[in-house]
Parts: sequence; structure tokens; C-alpha cells
Amino acid sequence: MDIDYRLAFEQAPVGLVLSRNRAIVDCNRHLCEMFGASRELLVGQSFQVLYPSALEFERTGTRIAPFLNRNGTYADDRIMKRASGETFWCHVTGRALNQSAPHEAGIWTFEDLSSRRPVKAELTAREREVAAHLMDGLTSKEIGKVLTISHRTVEIYRARLMRKYKASNTGDLVHRLMAG
Repeated sequence: MDIDYRLAFEQAPVGLVLSRNRAIVDCNRHLCEMFGASRELLVGQSFQVLYPSALEFERTGTRIAPFLNRNGTYADDRIMKRASGETFWCHVTGRALNQSAPHEAGIWTFEDLSSRRPVKAELTAREREVAAHLMDGLTSKEIGKVLTISHRTVEIYRARLMRKYKASNTGDLVHRLMAG
């Protein structure tokens, strides 16, 4: 049986992107629907158009490069931005096609988590990063190491998140983040 790989790419149940130097070379229909933008508007654009801010785009690229160098793959849950400006939780998985130059070329999947995890509070870029790592079960020290900030700074952000989500402790905060 012959497989039509273009059809498989287009019909995949997740958003798919082929990238080169953190720019979109090709994407499927599901990704366009998820982000509310046409293929013509996305192809050729930097991944930055999918992020809530340029700073988050830059920090994420810097953070994931060592993982892509070491393993060739990377995955996390992060807040992304639709063309309308709406933010949403998204599970992102990527594979570098050349581990020694991780951003040179890759294939990425995007899964919209908004039905299970809505974004309810207005968060800063750093609060979003800390929240994502808290939901992964990381401690303040581990988050600080990943984000290259002190664990005390992480604790300040966690306290802000607790106030915004009216959480009584970290476990309650993680529960509320997961529930939206």
C-alpha cells in the first residue's frame, strides 16, 4: 500500500510544523485552525508569531537548545498565542533534524490543551514559565536552574501566582493551574 505523506501531514490530528532556523517552512491545516491564521500568513514567518511575546520566544529558544543538542527532542506545555491575541495552553514537542545545530531544521507538533486547561488569570511571561514548570512537578530550585534565575526569585513568582489564583499552597496552586 502506498502512503500519501502529504495527505498524512495535512490530516494529522495535531498541528505540525517543519522549521528552519526557527521559521515556519510548512504547516498543516490543524495548526492553522489552532492558531486562527491561514497557511499563507504563517509560512515564512518566525515562530515568534505564535508566542505571547518576543521575550518568551527568545527565552524558550535559548532554554530548549541544550535539550535538542543532547537528545534531539524537546517537549513541554507552554502558553501560546492565537492570531486573535487569545492565549492558550499548548503541548509542544519537537525534534531537531541536526542535533549539532538544533534550530537549523526540525519538525514540531502542537496540541491545543485549552479545553482541559484554560488560561484564566492574566500572567506575565515569567509567571507563565514558572507556572508551566510547577505543573511539571519541578521544585523552586529546579525551576531556577532551568530558567537561570535564583530559587528565591522563583518563590516570589510562585507567591504571585498563588495570589492570582487564590491558592492556599503549592499543591492547591498546581491544581488550580491544571483546572484553569
